[in-house]
Amino acid sequence: MNKQEFLEQLRKGLSGLPEDDIGERLTFYREMIDDRMEDGIPEEEAVGEIGSIDELISQIISDIPLTKLVKEKITPKKNLKVWEIVLLALGSPIWLSLLIAAASVVLAIYAVLLAIIIGWWAIQIALCACAVGGIAAGIVFVCGGNGFTGIAVSGAGIVCAGLSVFTFFGCRAATKGILILTKKFAIRIKNCLIKKEEA
Repeated sequence: MNKQEFLEQLRKGLSGLPEDDIGERLTFYREMIDDRMEDGIPEEEAVGEIGSIDELISQIISDIPLTKLVKEKITPKKNLKVWEIVLLALGSPIWLSLLIAAASVVLAIYAVLLAIIIGWWAIQIALCACAVGGIAAGIVFVCGGNGFTGIAVSGAGIVCAGLSVFTFFGCRAATKGILILTKKFAIRIKNCLIKKEEA
């Protein structure tokens, strides 16, 4: 694919974004291709080195702040007619309550997932504390002449240490998962706000 085809496809993929953002991105990639061509790389190869258009579009959308997209979307491009305002006002008890209910459900699910992950991290910290405390208390008991009690308490501390290793990997995976989920959710919201041009 040559530079012009690449830039046209990129423009189509970014349609719906604010025009200044589209212009900035197109200028950036045009200059990047030109710089590579000045270094002696053929045009098609210079375009190919940049990467897949779909990946670029996804990355660009994820880089644009959600607040900017929302502001761009809710700022009317034209003045509303009287009948449109009346319809919006009359329908607001239905569409506004449904919108609030949907947002509340999504936020509640997200809050529950976050609370579960925080709870798992609390268990992880408690197991680490029990491991350190159990081993230290076992040593104190052994030094104080209570050998069996010291061994039992140290064993419990070692078991807690082992469990803390397993819970650490689970907590880390769950945290990474919620971060990925958050990023995908934000990208999906952004994609909903971006109105694609008809091909």
